[in-house]
Amino acid sequence: MSPRKKVFVGVFSGLAFLVLTAATVSPLNDKYFEIMKAIEVYTNVYKEVNTYYVDDIEPNKLMRTGIEAMVGSLDPYTNYISETDVELARLRQSGKYQGIGAELEYIDGLPTIMTLYQGQPADAAGLKTGDRLLQIDGRETTGYNLEQLEEIMRGFPGTTMELTIERPGSGQQELKLLRGDVNIPNVPYYGMLENNVGYVALTTFTQQAGKNVRDAVAKLRAENPNLAGVVLDLRDNGGGLLNEAVDIVNIFVPKDELIVTTKGKVREWDRSYKTNNNPLDLEIPVAVLINDHSASASEIVSGSLQDLDRAVLIGQRSYGKGLVQNIMETGYGSRVKITTAKYYIPSQRCIQALEYRDGKPYDIPDAQRAVFKTRAGRKVLDGGGVAPDIELPILGGKAITQGLLEDHVIFDFVNEWVADHPTIDSVANFHFKDWDRFEAFLQRGEFEYTSKAEKALEKALEEAREEGYDISSQLAAIQQQVDREQLAAIQSYREEIISIIEKEIAGRYYYQRGQVQMGLRNDREVQEAIAVLNDPARYAALLK
Repeated sequence: MSPRKKVFVGVFSGLAFLVLTAATVSPLNDKYFEIMKAIEVYTNVYKEVNTYYVDDIEPNKLMRTGIEAMVGSLDPYTNYISETDVELARLRQSGKYQGIGAELEYIDGLPTIMTLYQGQPADAAGLKTGDRLLQIDGRETTGYNLEQLEEIMRGFPGTTMELTIERPGSGQQELKLLRGDVNIPNVPYYGMLENNVGYVALTTFTQQAGKNVRDAVAKLRAENPNLAGVVLDLRDNGGGLLNEAVDIVNIFVPKDELIVTTKGKVREWDRSYKTNNNPLDLEIPVAVLINDHSASASEIVSGSLQDLDRAVLIGQRSYGKGLVQNIMETGYGSRVKITTAKYYIPSQRCIQALEYRDGKPYDIPDAQRAVFKTRAGRKVLDGGGVAPDIELPILGGKAITQGLLEDHVIFDFVNEWVADHPTIDSVANFHFKDWDRFEAFLQRGEFEYTSKAEKALEKALEEAREEGYDISSQLAAIQQQVDREQLAAIQSYREEIISIIEKEIAGRYYYQRGQVQMGLRNDREVQEAIAVLNDPARYAALLK
């Protein structure tokens, strides 16, 4: 028997066993018959491809492609994890492998440092936000994705990584990075706002998040006897550990309060999570800030406090991620992570905003969402994330500002600006006064921000050419008008854009803490929270 045939027989003897097992369990059951038929068809296709395809195939690669396509048709959180991926996860969990303490993103084909965390290996090595990694230990970084890049960079604490970087305004440099443990604070900043209001920023639900938030609130109370309320900022917080979310709710609600229930197809796996500790403060007014990037554990905290009428929510509707995953063994060291349940918060509503049909998200219309009630009888809807009690629109020039952010225009401008400014004033005293320079940057040839209107014009020109029409002169005139309107729109959102630039600049000199502090200066949601917390009658009315 040829090696190829042996591979085939070995692989499919196991599948044949599954077919027989499925048939034996319940030969009259339609569902098992469908499973049996599907597996038989799958094995036959695999056999024919393996035997007759013109080139040699890699059995593992081909099988993984099929498995990933299967789980990919369900939802984004159900994934196959190969033996190699499992080993990488084990290294991470054991603490033997850690990151570099920076967030990376590929820009123009090169991994670029977007956020640098103070005191972590990347910072200690002298890397700066905006640096582009050209080589890692002599290996070019182009052509990879972030997951592959992470595998290239992984190693044991105490080992050295040699980097070739390109720094805006400075050119290429050689650096050595000593790998080590990474400890990124989940509460980068807390402090007092105006009118005796405390503020706590929570960026992720990692270990000790509950303790750190509790400690911050306790310190604010101890140092400010006239504390009017606390703002808990969960904006852009993508979630994390469920138990930390329960512990944070427990700061403001009594012990033994039901916070989260998970329900799925396998009833034996359903779980309920209650608060375990004595609360810190049951009376202090609380405002929670959320937006469309507040997800999972952030939604458990905000939604539970809303359901229990314990906090006023301010901002925009949250992301809506209410799915629970479990990891199952699938043999030969591999795993599959499967969505097995959904989260339900105290009102028993589910926060999952999307259904998945053939692996693609499907937004649930409001008319199809069930009505639930908070403890005080307020109506809330399920299936759409968490809606704030005070909804504020996303800041004015969403299309313009989002375009400037998504195309990394502000990021690139700040890279250039920082290269000419070794230091700045303190966060409290710094004000960006180079608007003319920013406008000049926008109008330079290397600046490329293509609005939706411009993309539509380019598509129209391309389609016209394919059909034999020449409308280039007409579109050129329209393009000039779009350019004028775009510059005028940017000018009209000057204050908002300056606020974003100031926040980005503060982060370069004062890291995560500086970004949070600077963001508070012109923060509309924060100002609304201060107003509500200093108006007891309005606060109480919102919770009725």
